[in-house]
Amino acid sequence: MAKKQFKAESKRLLEMMINSIYTQKEIFLRELISNASDAIDKIYYKALSDDSLTFNQEDYYIKITPDKDNRTLTISDTGIGMTKEDLENNLGVIAKSGSLAFKQENELKDGHNIIGQFGVGFYSAFMVADEVTVTSRALGSDEAYVWNSKGADGYTVEPGTKATVGTDIVLKIKPNTEDDNYDEFLETYRLQNIVKKYSDFIRYPIKMDVTRSKKKEGAENEWEDVTEEQTVNSQVPIWRKNKNELKDEDYENFYFEKRYGFDKPIKHLHVSADGAVVYNAILFIPGQTPFDYYTKEYEKGLELYSNGVLIMNKCGDLLPDYFSFVKGMVDSEDLSLNISREMLQHDRQLKLIAKNIKNKIKSALLSLLKDEREKYEEFYKAFGRQLKFGAYSDYGAHKDDLQDLLMFHSSKEKKLVTLDEYVSRMPEDQKFIYYATGDSIERIEKLPQAELVTDKGYELLYFTEEIDEFAIKMLQKYKDKEFKSVSSGDLGIEPDASEDAAKETDEAKELFEYMQGLLSDKVKKVKASKRLKSHPVCLSTEGEITIEMEKVLNAMPNGGQNVQAEKVLEINMNHPVYASLKAAHANDKEKLNLYTNLLYNQALLIEGLPVQDPVAFTNDICKVMV
Repeated sequence: MAKKQFKAESKRLLEMMINSIYTQKEIFLRELISNASDAIDKIYYKALSDDSLTFNQEDYYIKITPDKDNRTLTISDTGIGMTKEDLENNLGVIAKSGSLAFKQENELKDGHNIIGQFGVGFYSAFMVADEVTVTSRALGSDEAYVWNSKGADGYTVEPGTKATVGTDIVLKIKPNTEDDNYDEFLETYRLQNIVKKYSDFIRYPIKMDVTRSKKKEGAENEWEDVTEEQTVNSQVPIWRKNKNELKDEDYENFYFEKRYGFDKPIKHLHVSADGAVVYNAILFIPGQTPFDYYTKEYEKGLELYSNGVLIMNKCGDLLPDYFSFVKGMVDSEDLSLNISREMLQHDRQLKLIAKNIKNKIKSALLSLLKDEREKYEEFYKAFGRQLKFGAYSDYGAHKDDLQDLLMFHSSKEKKLVTLDEYVSRMPEDQKFIYYATGDSIERIEKLPQAELVTDKGYELLYFTEEIDEFAIKMLQKYKDKEFKSVSSGDLGIEPDASEDAAKETDEAKELFEYMQGLLSDKVKKVKASKRLKSHPVCLSTEGEITIEMEKVLNAMPNGGQNVQAEKVLEINMNHPVYASLKAAHANDKEKLNLYTNLLYNQALLIEGLPVQDPVAFTNDICKVMV
């Protein structure tokens, strides 16, 4: 039989496909199984319109048979088979798909979609095989034909024999090389793993002869190897089952089987969408942070299936970064895949699915917050930082999606509260949502700057994570209430008439101007404080950069930019220290210089900022003591 050449630049295309399109050699088995499933589907569709055909699903299957001695791997199916012309047209022209043509011809619309639509999956076999032989007998024909090829140099088609309708594909597995171990594709356990990974939910049984050890009958300590034919795929995926049939344990078992995590998920979502885009999804909200979650090594994404066949292990485009903790899978027949079925094109369907999933996750979290508060707080302790980062990133583009999910520790409630809960109990005279920043709750509670706010009976939100204040700066306001730091220059609180409010006399202004002159390179201003009650001194800020933001920015790897907040040193004129300052200003400028440096360094320590010259600071303390 004369060898025929592939058409359509097939030699170059075949070489490119083997070397570039497929990222893993094991993919070949997924492709051949999908083609076999398509072949059985075609009989099913013909039976819908041909009364002479009866489709009994139990009669149809796919069989995988490794032969180590002859170094062959056979994939057989009981599908529709191919005529000589089919072999010529479908296998002789790379990138021509018989499945796609069949689908277009029959306009399949009943939900049983054909998987293989691109016509190159078959040729992935050459990644692992030196020679491929296809023996096929078409439905309604008594003749069989054999297609054979050793690669891009061409193929032959000649008559053959086959007792039943269907197709047998025999791969002559390549010998091992220094870089590649092809023996693995002849090992039963390895083939089972590949089937489980990619083709577990093919709707027809995938069978293999599996050898296991069992006790000999009538013998206590004697064992024998027994080979039995087993179905190695699950066939019906959990996401296509009726939700009413499933229990929480079923979803948890699926979570563990897919190795999404070792923890018990806090919540699961089972989504069946049938609208502008059709898809099924099972999503999990984990209970614990993966060990690598906040590292560059962590890869977000959902498993992506097309008609039950795994296409991608991690499809990052299905999740926004701020929901990257979500685990699970999506199965859709509507997605446009590229020729290798491995990579996804950025199309309208994908964006619709991603938007829908984002909204489902948000709704599930809001429901958890409302109905299962303890579980939500458990989740928030693990992933709240990610939600805050999401509110901050992209210049606050996602703040509307996330603001109702954020929580912060409350000075009144002594626990985590939402922004909505804070605003709902604000007194009528309160203009702002007040917050204070610090390394810990204990430290924030001692901040001098918070005295006036807490004395007014206003609630404070405690920000203890670096991202907190940055996220709030992006939110700007919540329900028309702006955020205000207790360290900001103007707290928007008018002193009570009964209070002996600090008023800067001409004498005080002269004193503060002198102190400002001493600290000119360190503070923008020295002024009388309206917020201090019992403490003598504190730092406040003007402008957008706060002291806490200064610390965070300068602690970053590129923090050499030396960001500085515009600091204001505030003096409590009702504190005995002010009397000492006033006396020193009148009688002893050297002592005033000493007091000024001490108060400034004291204010730095209160804020958790480093004292620039610790030796000079300790010497100043000693001078006061003697």
